[in-house]
Amino acid sequence: MNWLSRNIDAVLELTGYHLVIALLPVLLGLVISIPLGWVANRWPVARAILVPVAGIMYTIPSLVLFLILPPLLGTRVLDEINVIVALTIYTIALLVRSVADALAAVPPHVIAAANAMGYRPVRRFFGVELPLAVPVLIAGLRVATVSNISLTSVAAILGVPQLGALFTDGFAVENYDEIVVAIVLIFLLAMIFDGLLLLIGRLLTPWARAGQAVEAAK
Repeated sequence: MNWLSRNIDAVLELTGYHLVIALLPVLLGLVISIPLGWVANRWPVARAILVPVAGIMYTIPSLVLFLILPPLLGTRVLDEINVIVALTIYTIALLVRSVADALAAVPPHVIAAANAMGYRPVRRFFGVELPLAVPVLIAGLRVATVSNISLTSVAAILGVPQLGALFTDGFAVENYDEIVVAIVLIFLLAMIFDGLLLLIGRLLTPWARAGQAVEAAK
């Protein structure tokens, strides 16, 4: 399209902003969710509190969250940090249950075998439980990543620069090429990173592929 060829530099810049705003919360949310999910899996009372609270957090409309965070954080409405914090909250809300369920799915006999081999709790968690939880955890990360890439565009209403700005600008001047470019790029980014996470999950779980090969050979 002529519009895209004339504005390719601006579109690439907005794409870069979009990726930072969307993906940084995924990383932060994962780091925070792993210990919270571990606590939820270890103590039933903690799970009874953390999992429902996480579910409630995810029901808060994104625009509302973007608007209530500035007075809480002491930031300006246009600051990108508000969007990053909001999307981190959504990521945690999605991943806490995923981490807890993933850890709960680790077979008890595997944990018992690790204990018998002299694994300490920390070493057992990182060396046995967390690797076995990867398939379920990757599934949660894929949902969180695709969701964040989509939700980031809503921040354009606040004036935060990213691909969503093409929607607001396009509608303002009735430039539908701009709108189509935004839709296509956001869709492609979501599909690319969903595929990358799927590939990472397969690379991190070679035993799962081996098990599938054995089943297929029977």
